[in-house]
Amino acid sequence: MVAVKSNQELIKMRAAGRLAARVLDFIEPRIKPGISTGKIDELCHDFIIKQGATPAPLNYKGFPKSVCTSVNDTVCHGIPSYEQVLDSGDIVNVDITVIWEGYHGDTSKTFGVGRISEETGLLISRTEEAMYEGIKAIKPGSYLYKVGLAIEKFVETFGYGVVQDYGGHGIGRKFHEYPDVFHFYTPENKIKLEKGMTFTVEPMINQGGSPEVITSPEDGWTVKTKDKSLSAQFEHTVAVTNSGYKILTLL
Repeated sequence: MVAVKSNQELIKMRAAGRLAARVLDFIEPRIKPGISTGKIDELCHDFIIKQGATPAPLNYKGFPKSVCTSVNDTVCHGIPSYEQVLDSGDIVNVDITVIWEGYHGDTSKTFGVGRISEETGLLISRTEEAMYEGIKAIKPGSYLYKVGLAIEKFVETFGYGVVQDYGGHGIGRKFHEYPDVFHFYTPENKIKLEKGMTFTVEPMINQGGSPEVITSPEDGWTVKTKDKSLSAQFEHTVAVTNSGYKILTLL
């Protein structure tokens, strides 16, 4: 069963979501050539703690840091490191999840570092647009698979690949709740939407056209594109409303 949140729970999730958005807003101007992903994690961690919240990824199933930083061909779950220094032309996804008064707010954004190529800029902007195409498919009485269908249809026109091994998820008191949210069409997501359901929409889009990914055998977390092409991601936490949807992770 998909958990349906009460209005009071949605208020708390909106507060958690707004705080997660504030973290991204705080870190964005600091992402410049020369900063390490370890420093990004440190700054975000300190900001979250000062707000009286908890960084959800820290020690979650053994994850060692407070945020995920996925650089270039890293699709998701990149582990921040002071040895990993960003250069002009790189891209980095910063994935933020906070716990505020027992509820999770989960959001991410891909940033271009310094001067990036036109092709790279298009990957980033189109990935963000793909996320919103998926979100626009959300309304009560519709089905969750329409989110993935909308994303897939939008992305395939550019020859990109939609990652299938990882996707969105239900969210609330738990970091990851039922259901899985796929960003491609599958009948597995034939779940009828109703007011109060909450989940993340977070497509991971590979520039090279292949959806295939490889998880690092060394750390068990870092997921990279198999073809070594760039990968971008955007994410919002979304609630189903009476008439459509509400994005909980906006400022």
